[in-house]
Amino acid sequence: SGMRMKRARRAAPGPLPMLGLLLLGALPGLWTMLLRREAAAQPEPRPPAGLPPGRWGWGRSPAARGESDDGGQKTFRTLLAVPAAGSEERGGEERLAVTGSPPPANTASPVERGIFWSRELEEQVPPGFTAEEAAAWLSAARAARVASLERGGCGRSSNRLARLSDGSRACVRYGINPEQIQGEALSYHLAGVLGMQERLPPMVLALVEARGRQWEPVREELRGSHWAEGAVVSLTRWVDNLTAVVAPAPWGAEAGAGRRLQPLSAGELDGLPPSQLVELVQWSDLILFDYLTANFDRLVSNLFSLQWDPRVMRRATSNLLRAPDGGLVFMDNEAGLVHGYRLLGMWDPYNEPLLRSVCVFREGTARRVAELHRRRSAAAELRRRYRAREPLWARLGFLSERQAELLQARVDFVHRHIAHCRAQ
Repeated sequence: SGMRMKRARRAAPGPLPMLGLLLLGALPGLWTMLLRREAAAQPEPRPPAGLPPGRWGWGRSPAARGESDDGGQKTFRTLLAVPAAGSEERGGEERLAVTGSPPPANTASPVERGIFWSRELEEQVPPGFTAEEAAAWLSAARAARVASLERGGCGRSSNRLARLSDGSRACVRYGINPEQIQGEALSYHLAGVLGMQERLPPMVLALVEARGRQWEPVREELRGSHWAEGAVVSLTRWVDNLTAVVAPAPWGAEAGAGRRLQPLSAGELDGLPPSQLVELVQWSDLILFDYLTANFDRLVSNLFSLQWDPRVMRRATSNLLRAPDGGLVFMDNEAGLVHGYRLLGMWDPYNEPLLRSVCVFREGTARRVAELHRRRSAAAELRRRYRAREPLWARLGFLSERQAELLQARVDFVHRHIAHCRAQ
């Protein structure tokens, strides 16, 4: 396939008998014995029979979801519903207080200091498009000629799949209006400001000139494309073997069941397989990114569609795909920053709850947001990077003063939300 790929309640280990409370001071060993006996009696949570796979899983098969074949995978909703998950952690704390010995050694926690993904977990996230790899492709794409243009595989009918003279391929996107190409370019460079550009395919702007050197081999194809001479298009690296992504809980099938979005927080993550945790690290960046850019053409569009399609959250997420190594690819960001900012009134009722549903973040992302908030420099940093790395930036221009203010306001909102999560 190609580029069209567009959170128990603190539960005591059961109610303590009144006699146990009266004897607690006199019989210090009774408490520990009760804890151990009840902890041993806790059943392993299993999915209720008859639920469709999308409600419990992240992928299309048990192996892909990192679960055993018997279906015993825990998800956020399981962890909320079964007291065992919270009792295990708090039981360990109480054993330490009573016996003076540490709790049993378990796998490292996926979260540090309450709201940050652990370094060990972040190291397992696929690297995506590294800075070196992206720079090399962008340089080659600017120098290469367009050897052929083909219909299909790149979204709307006005787009084309280009074969370049160096043998690589790229999606050429011709926006319905220039602000879509501007939004694509600015979103790509804002991802760089935020330290998550590796999740977006490399993208460069190009000027359509039928008689120019870059387009000379495809003059005839250009005549049939109805592209305007002098239009600015985007060339985005084609990536092979991408697959669809279904949103995990709490944004997936549970949202589709008409429930309020539940926060992704540290207490709900223990026991999840590493493959799911690695994907959630990337999802936390994606939701923050889409809030900042006001991108409605991804998970937000699926949430919007719930009003007429109650099963939409069990289906593929728009403009999000998975690479063979498990890395998520944030595709087609042309709705961001410009077009999205014009439609805030319509889409923020979906974007804001999505942001509030995340309370675990990459520390680097949170640090960059804090710096942009402290310096009030979001638009200035974006402009500096855009001008330095995109030779054709002036052809499309930059954000208006009002759009720049909106970007800073959204950075400030994200910063306050992260502070709120820390306070919790």
